[in-house]
Amino acid sequence: MSRLAVAMLASALALPAVAAPENYTLDPFHTYPNFMVEHWGLSMMYGRFNKSSGKFSVDRAAKTGSVDLVIDTTSIDTGDQVKGDRPRSRDEHLRAADFFNVAEFPRATFKSTKVNFTGDLPSSVEGNFTLLGVTKPVTLTFERFKCGTNPFNKKDRCGGNATGKIKRSDFGMKTAIPAVGDEITLMVEFEGDKD
Repeated sequence: MSRLAVAMLASALALPAVAAPENYTLDPFHTYPNFMVEHWGLSMMYGRFNKSSGKFSVDRAAKTGSVDLVIDTTSIDTGDQVKGDRPRSRDEHLRAADFFNVAEFPRATFKSTKVNFTGDLPSSVEGNFTLLGVTKPVTLTFERFKCGTNPFNKKDRCGGNATGKIKRSDFGMKTAIPAVGDEITLMVEFEGDKD
C-alpha cells in the first residue's frame, strides 16, 4: 500500500464519527393526542383522540429533528358516547359541523418546522398545526423525552409527553365560546420504535 493511501486511511480513521438522524414510527397503541378545555367556567374537561399515526426523527449530534403527526378527528373521545334521552351525545356533537366537522375534515395534522434542544435532548418542537383546513404555528414543549429498549421486540424506543396551547377560534371553531373555553391545552403522549 502506498504511503499516500496509508496517510488517507489514517486521516479517515481520525475523523469523528458523524451521527445520522434516528427515525422512529409512532406506536398507535401508546400515542394519544389529548386536550383540555374549560367548561362553563367551572371545570377543566378532558378528551383524547383514540387514533393517530406518524413519525419523528432525532439527530442528537446535529441537534435537529422532525415530527409528522396525523390525528384521526373521527376518533374523538370525551367519555360521553351514549346520548340517552338527549338529541345526541357530547362526542357526536363534537364530531358535527359545530366543532370538528369530521365529515369534511377527518384529520388534523402537526408538521414540525424546527426542533429545539437542551443538551442532548429535544426541549420543544415548533411547527404547523392544521385543523378544519386552517394552518397555524404551534409550539409543543417536551415535559419528558426518554429513550430505551422496547422489552418485546428489542428495538430502540423513544417516548415522552409534549404540551402546547391553541385558540380554537383561530381555526374557525367558535361554537359555544365562552361557555366552552376558547383556549385549548394540547397534550401528546407518545412512544415510537426506531425504524
